Amino acid sequence: MSSEDDILLDVQGVKVHFPIKKGLVFDRTVGYVYAVDGMDLRLRRGETYGLVGESGCGKSTFGRAVLQLEELTEGHVFFDGTDLASLKGEALRTQRRHMQMVFQDPLGSLDPRQTVEQLLLEGMRAHGLTKGIDARQRLTELLHAVGLPGTALAKYPHEFSGGQRQRVGIARALSVDPQLIVADEPVSALDVSVQAQVINLLDDLQAQLGLTYLIIAHDLAVVRHICDRVGVMYLGALVEEADADDLYGDPLHPYTRALLSAVPVPDPTVEDTREQILLVGDLPSPANPPSGCRFHTRCPWRQPTRCDDERPELRLVDVEGTPASHRVACHWAEQIASGELQRHEVRAEAVGSPVDTSAEMDASLGAKGVTDATG
Repeated sequence: MSSEDDILLDVQGVKVHFPIKKGLVFDRTVGYVYAVDGMDLRLRRGETYGLVGESGCGKSTFGRAVLQLEELTEGHVFFDGTDLASLKGEALRTQRRHMQMVFQDPLGSLDPRQTVEQLLLEGMRAHGLTKGIDARQRLTELLHAVGLPGTALAKYPHEFSGGQRQRVGIARALSVDPQLIVADEPVSALDVSVQAQVINLLDDLQAQLGLTYLIIAHDLAVVRHICDRVGVMYLGALVEEADADDLYGDPLHPYTRALLSAVPVPDPTVEDTREQILLVGDLPSPANPPSGCRFHTRCPWRQPTRCDDERPELRLVDVEGTPASHRVACHWAEQIASGELQRHEVRAEAVGSPVDTSAEMDASLGAKGVTDATG
């Protein structure tokens, strides 16, 4: 186990709730979107942590909340011992130099009216990093570090390919010498060959600069390749966390099992014989989440006695052969692993009730732009 000095990021009980407003003249709050609803997570220095889950589970909102780009409803984010949630103004801006974000859409996150040189210099000047140095030389070194020529400094974002723009985004994040980089779907919009190049680039930069990564993704193959530990998120909270090899080799939460069973295996013999778990229904609405275990409406191992009413804690499990660091939010993880609980069929009508489909709710969510915020 790592000592407390090895912990760079410590997230405790983070919640991000977006209010749902109604009214033409005077807005009143009629509910909340529970985008992130109780996240606990720790990152060690120099590690790569992968956060996975289906669209709408709150991954991107959580990544933005870590950097205080979204206001916390509740909880604490300790970065190198400092509670970011308690900082405002200049104190928070100073801390942001040490943590940067690589956004999912590089074209949308880069100012189209600025050249690459202006994009890179903006952050450096804001943090006073251009004084007493040869700024041009520093910018050229940054571009070479991400595999771009020095001539790219004079170009605008639209003049690059998608992979090159993502490299510019990575160079911008590196320009202020951060310790932590939050990468939100860094390769999801790229071709497969370019994805490999960007992934290898992230690996090389980590080895050279000692960076710590929080990788937000839905591509399980990418996460397994690049990450040391993996957390699985469902409807605003972690449901399982373990070292990458342990989680992929022996998933314990029903949702994780379903996710991994959906990943195709290139061996037809193995593909025909391995366990297949098909989830029925869609992800419940984050504006009206189910009571008890958030996954019980779709879970093939659901036990009404506890699952419907009692929300499970993310706890260390006691399963033979499972590492002591493996955490699962399931009442019956040990019984499922041992085969004491048998899987059953989930009927479609059983999973429809948690989703609020009222016209007023949909209109209010769309008006406030919070439906995309839970991705």
